[in-house]
Amino acid sequence: MQQGGGSETEVTWEDQQNINKFGRLNNRFHELEDEIKIAKETTDNLEDASNELILTDEDVVRFQIGEVFAHVPKDEVENRIENMKEVTSQKLEKLEEEKQSVVAQMAELKKILYGKFKDSINLEED
Repeated sequence: MQQGGGSETEVTWEDQQNINKFGRLNNRFHELEDEIKIAKETTDNLEDASNELILTDEDVVRFQIGEVFAHVPKDEVENRIENMKEVTSQKLEKLEEEKQSVVAQMAELKKILYGKFKDSINLEED
């Protein structure tokens, strides 16, 4: 029996697995967006710290190590900041690659699920 003009399509075990996989990918997509945002903020903060370091005339500067500030030579702080920027940049690149992979997988699943269920399923976010 049809209600509301929609058609009844049987949901197979494979369809349910695809729907579940899409949900997991969608969750991971949002996690990746949050991680990318944090990595970009970290990169900006490190760039700001690097610029501030250039402006200082002191040979020894305060540098936060964990929860403690230590007096560290300016050259060593510059090296540490450059290393931190490089690590953050690599992390950001990996996150962006994973995000593109997740988006591609989601697009493929959308094709499959919309092909079978048409208007009976909604995979779009508001």
